[in-house]
Amino acid sequence: MPAKKKTSTSKALADFEQSMEELESLVVAMESGELSLEQSMQRFERGIQLTRACQKSLADAEQRVKILMKKAGAEQLVDFDAD
Repeated sequence: MPAKKKTSTSKALADFEQSMEELESLVVAMESGELSLEQSMQRFERGIQLTRACQKSLADAEQRVKILMKKAGAEQLVDFDAD
């Protein structure tokens, strides 16, 4: 079973990285100023979808870390504040 878990984790990481790359591409395209309003709106919508998927992936990863830390008897994690 651990191999299956590793594969799942590897896929999640690959999906996250692919989503981030696509987000970066969308930003570059939108900042170029060469898109129509409709194209910009479509890319904006896709960006929102990707952002939500990335946030979910990060939340899932944080939960897994908390579970592992608890199992290991480690100290409580402190939330990261990006500000």
